[in-house]
Amino acid sequence: MYPGGREQSLMSCVGRIFVTALLVVVVLAQTAGAQQKKRDVQTTAQPQPVESDPSAVEAVINTELGVVRFEFFPDKAPLHVQQFLKLARSGFYDGSGFHRVYAHSLVQGGDPLLKDPSTPRERWGTGGLNQLPDEISGLKHVRGTVSTVRIPGKPGSDGAQFFICLAPQPQLDAEFSAFGQVNEGLDVVDRISQAPVDAQSLTEKPIKIVSIKIEPKKTEPFKDATLEQLRRDVLLRTSLGDITVTMDPSVAPEHVRNFLKLVQTGYYDHTAFHRIVPGFVVQGGLGSTRAGGASHPPERWVRRLKPEFSKQNHLRGVLSMARGDELDSASTSFFIMLAASPHLDGKYTIFGRVIDGLEVLDLMEKAPRHGETPVERIELIEATIKY
Repeated sequence: MYPGGREQSLMSCVGRIFVTALLVVVVLAQTAGAQQKKRDVQTTAQPQPVESDPSAVEAVINTELGVVRFEFFPDKAPLHVQQFLKLARSGFYDGSGFHRVYAHSLVQGGDPLLKDPSTPRERWGTGGLNQLPDEISGLKHVRGTVSTVRIPGKPGSDGAQFFICLAPQPQLDAEFSAFGQVNEGLDVVDRISQAPVDAQSLTEKPIKIVSIKIEPKKTEPFKDATLEQLRRDVLLRTSLGDITVTMDPSVAPEHVRNFLKLVQTGYYDHTAFHRIVPGFVVQGGLGSTRAGGASHPPERWVRRLKPEFSKQNHLRGVLSMARGDELDSASTSFFIMLAASPHLDGKYTIFGRVIDGLEVLDLMEKAPRHGETPVERIELIEATIKY
């Protein structure tokens, strides 16, 4: 993620600054009023049901800048997971915020004191500590890791506050109790990390956590679909007209499953056909072609696909999967053949074909280009499954 010495030094520096900031928290926490400590303990101690299967749920953090979802690792930090679930269900975090950030690196939040807007800045980050023993595991602090704030040098001082990594932070491994992983909304976390800060990396004002809810983990569409259930037609509404493609799960079931999953979740909506080679292919399906390069929630299910080569031929109208040099590098990008190309046979995975809208392919083929890039954007406005 960050090859080379300069970037890694930056990450280490961020980690050191973060730990130093927490050392300041030590002094402030130890001098905080006994009354507030009592309130913190009472809030935490309120009885809540124990989650029977934490791996089946996920946290939904609604912030003023967007939504972040993360899943739990109950096998790595069971006490931390159960406490977070209980606190979230009780509304403990609602109205708090993220108060310390490092741009593109790390954000910290969850202090209950931030629910009171009159709390002095010097006390930000001092609430909700000294509640749990450490649960140090082999989990690494990588991009998306959710971990627990504690007082450095004081075992058993973990609490309700948490932080989210936006880049690898190896200097935090074996120091803090990681208990979750973001699966949606890292772009939101990144926006939070860029909030204006003072010299102590405290935000000018907290980025509000409107609420944290616990919801069933989202189910991956078509994950367990049978071959018959995968036999679907898909309508591609483009800025030049409609194209209908039919799936062929008999030759490439996993590629069909992947394509239908991305269609069902809206992944392809508002992407573009970014490549046109007359007499060869039109290609689309890259998430990076959305306006502004916006991310999309289904990216949690984007993964590399093993090849499913067949004896079918790359003829006009055939739908096939793009990939890089590595055979298992296909993920979202697809292409539609404009003409027979036998040199692709047995090297790329065919998983469908056009059954309506070949005239739209003609329009794409004739579109003005700069090299292989259309001069005017050809948008895949919406992809929908026809039932």
